[in-house]
Amino acid sequence: MFLSFPSRFRVRLAGLAVMALCPFAHAMEHVTLTNGQSADCAHHELVGEKMRLYLSADDSSYQELPAVRIASIDRVPDPPAASKPVTAEPSKPAVSSAPTAADIQRMLASAGAEHNIAVELLASVIKAESNFRIDAVSRAGARGLMQLMPATAHDLGVKDITQADQNIAGGTAYLDYLLKRYKDDVTKALAAYNAGPEAVDRYHGVPPYRETRAYVARVINEFNKRMAASNATNVASR
Repeated sequence: MFLSFPSRFRVRLAGLAVMALCPFAHAMEHVTLTNGQSADCAHHELVGEKMRLYLSADDSSYQELPAVRIASIDRVPDPPAASKPVTAEPSKPAVSSAPTAADIQRMLASAGAEHNIAVELLASVIKAESNFRIDAVSRAGARGLMQLMPATAHDLGVKDITQADQNIAGGTAYLDYLLKRYKDDVTKALAAYNAGPEAVDRYHGVPPYRETRAYVARVINEFNKRMAASNATNVASR
């Protein structure tokens, strides 16, 4: 069961606890359950009708769940390789062309304000699409933070898909188009971002594709966590 949101900015989801299966920062796999919850683990093993999720690489601890509760298990992308420092000329300071996390946050804020979409939702889409890897390229040829296909980027007026600001602007414009198409039904918009609007229209909702259902659940789960953190920060600042 996927959630349908009434508004892009007014959405507040509470009471959905995040299952903490694996507390390790350097997990190898991302597990998504059929109820939308997710966690990172070292690796997994099917034992009969149970899925054994190992909490550490040395197999010293694990948790078992019915295999039917697992929607998908995806390998967590390796973090982007550290960029080589730019050698500065004697009279000029070194300059890095890669945007920082703060730069990306400003890009998200700008794009979100232009299209009236919550930054938390944009960040959740990017997390699922590229894990914030600027140089990410899918097998199908989608590129950048929001994984735009070159043809889609061209239609959106994106001149250079490899530039983070243009890529985010294009991806946000496309998500805005989908939200308007589906009357702010975020679930349908996310499904269309992943599988295409034709598939959503054909099935009158989230298509029965395992990848798409897991994708929608992953974005919603990430969005819940980001909104909870944002709300906690706002309360603390009062």
